[in-house]
Amino acid sequence: MKKHRSISNTIIYIILSVMSVIWIFPIVWLVMQSFRGEQGAFTSYIIPKVWTLDNYIKLFTDTRLFNFPRWFMNTLFVAVFTCIITTIIVLLTSYAFSRLRFKLRKPLMNIILILGMFPGFMSMVAIYHILKAFGLTQSLVSLILVYSGGAAMGYYIAKGFFDTIPRSIDEAALIDGATKNQVFWLITLPMSKPIIVYTVLTSFIAPWVDFIFVSVIMKDNYQNYTVALGLYQMITRENITAYFTQFCAGAVIIAIPITILFIAMQKYYVEGVTAGGAKG
Repeated sequence: MKKHRSISNTIIYIILSVMSVIWIFPIVWLVMQSFRGEQGAFTSYIIPKVWTLDNYIKLFTDTRLFNFPRWFMNTLFVAVFTCIITTIIVLLTSYAFSRLRFKLRKPLMNIILILGMFPGFMSMVAIYHILKAFGLTQSLVSLILVYSGGAAMGYYIAKGFFDTIPRSIDEAALIDGATKNQVFWLITLPMSKPIIVYTVLTSFIAPWVDFIFVSVIMKDNYQNYTVALGLYQMITRENITAYFTQFCAGAVIIAIPITILFIAMQKYYVEGVTAGGAKG
């Protein structure tokens, strides 16, 4: 029995090791290409023959055609404000659905859940015309509004987490004279660090990876591009040969903030997902 179990464990370890190599290889390849000194988008070999830092240096110094520093700061600005607004909306909505009881509670939860199943790009034309009517197109403010506008539809994970917090804590605080507002801000939130971290991470990532909405809203406003749309311009047919390695360097750089956040907050992220999924 022990022998069969040992063989099974060995097979599992081998499979996981092979899968890990498959998952990691594209990342390693991208990093190597960012240091490649040879021009061109494709090479017949994997490991560069010439190693250089020029791709990273040019990315920040040669801004005549591709202003990467400006795009990076645009994305950071949008991500930070989107993260703040989205986190507040999600936590308030989730707490209301978890703790408060009102007539339209369940219908609202079901409606929001159903609406959240539809892809966001289905509404991008309508969103663009609404923003145009208010004169907000081609601005970073419009991106913040778009990314945080549907934040309430992501309530279910946080609600599941709030459901795991005993109601007796709320009742004891209310008996001691605390208001519901004080219970939320002074008691519940300090106990909800995992779900706060989870919400912060997911809302911060959205502006970094979104391409569809920013391409529709920004159109030809080159200075207000985010990194997703800006880096895409480097690999268009007319630019890919000369700028592919700089594109790889840019992809590595924009992955750094998200990677650092995940490494630093991984523990709380996992706790938030597992606790939220338990009763979500």
